[in-house]
Amino acid sequence: MTLRLRQLRTADAGFEADFQRLLHWSAETDAAIEDRVAQIIADVRERGDAAVLELTARFDGLQAASMAALEIGPDELRGALGRITPAQRAALEQAAARVRSYHERQREACCQSWSYRDADGTLLGQKVTPLDRVGIYVPGGKAAYPSSLIMNAVPAHVAGVTEIIMVVPTPVRGSVATGGSGGAIAAVGERNDLVLAAAAVAGVSRAFTIGGAQAVAALAYGTQSVPRVDKITGPGNAYVASAKKHVFGQVGIDMIAGPSEILVLADGSAPPDWVAMDLFSQAEHDELAQSILLCPDANYIAAVREAIERLLPAMPRREVIRASLEGRGALIQTRSMEEACEISNRIAPEHLEISSREPHRWEPLLRHAGAIFLGAFTSESLGDYCAGPNHVLPTSGTARFSSPLGVYDFVKRSSLIEVSERGAQVLGPIAAELAYGEGLQAHARAAEMRLHEGRTKESR
Repeated sequence: MTLRLRQLRTADAGFEADFQRLLHWSAETDAAIEDRVAQIIADVRERGDAAVLELTARFDGLQAASMAALEIGPDELRGALGRITPAQRAALEQAAARVRSYHERQREACCQSWSYRDADGTLLGQKVTPLDRVGIYVPGGKAAYPSSLIMNAVPAHVAGVTEIIMVVPTPVRGSVATGGSGGAIAAVGERNDLVLAAAAVAGVSRAFTIGGAQAVAALAYGTQSVPRVDKITGPGNAYVASAKKHVFGQVGIDMIAGPSEILVLADGSAPPDWVAMDLFSQAEHDELAQSILLCPDANYIAAVREAIERLLPAMPRREVIRASLEGRGALIQTRSMEEACEISNRIAPEHLEISSREPHRWEPLLRHAGAIFLGAFTSESLGDYCAGPNHVLPTSGTARFSSPLGVYDFVKRSSLIEVSERGAQVLGPIAAELAYGEGLQAHARAAEMRLHEGRTKESR
């Protein structure tokens, strides 16, 4: 069957309209999902463990007499390390070490306390402290995601978070998924050893086999068994995303993620098969994922298309890839690489590959992207698993104003102010003048009382 993959040319008169249709994706959640999620959150907030047990039985098919049966103990996490293959254990440990090393450097660069004293002796600064407790949602419906666990837990540890609570759904095959963890079931209600081993490697404190909106609510408000956290991170389906929006403000959240995206800027120098497979790497995630190629070389675009048609039949997830490419994918011929960079900035993609002989020539022109992969040997999949930077990235154009998950998401900043007696004489009149202008006399008088002149007046 011929792949119905759209091809566009920036030189065509109708390009702009076609381009806007290509990018259109609504982040609005279905009203029915919003209503159901609100009910689930209210139920968990009111009844705690009892609601979580009932909802887990209804949505995931897991019958448990108590929350203790849904908690994964530390011995089971450590035991999973012995049950996975030596190659899997080595891969987990090496990936975690690289992610840890990267985020330790990030902490040094952006997340340190600092202070200084100005000329009058006043101390000003910033105190950076870690969050006490965070919750990590690990998807467990369509597949197991140990890499997601590492990317969320390791930077939290590096930041100094004391306690990391993991929730991961383990739905029973054939259970009703609507409102729960969602998706086709990959495991028969079993705890995935690779995920549990990753939790051990990444230093998870406690883990529960619960998912969906009920897990988010349990983390946000706490139950008799699930500790209340300060922030919730990690991806999930529409119910999880909606629940995170509902509880934001009660707790912090990382982001509301949309479908995965890859944009490849190609100058025609890399093997077409490499680019085709990189486009597949995101398309296989989800039918709504987006894979786009920007290239000024028409012959190269034709070669990539031929590679796509040739390689697709052998892919195990070919039907998902096909649906994704036909629904939201595109091969776009640009007038130049400079124009390709301009269009990339408009898209602000989650993953941006510069498949070029001179990636550093084009990188300075690129302002908006979740992660930038430089050169033909830098496949996006390496970033997903083990390069070191975080794979939790902004989607749906939000890279225009937001950043990858990092150590800075697990710390908070407090301002430090210590005004000296001499400094109070300098700052007091300024503050008083502005306070009187705003009609806030108590503010003004509080500053004036600390002035030498003010104290003299008060003593008379």
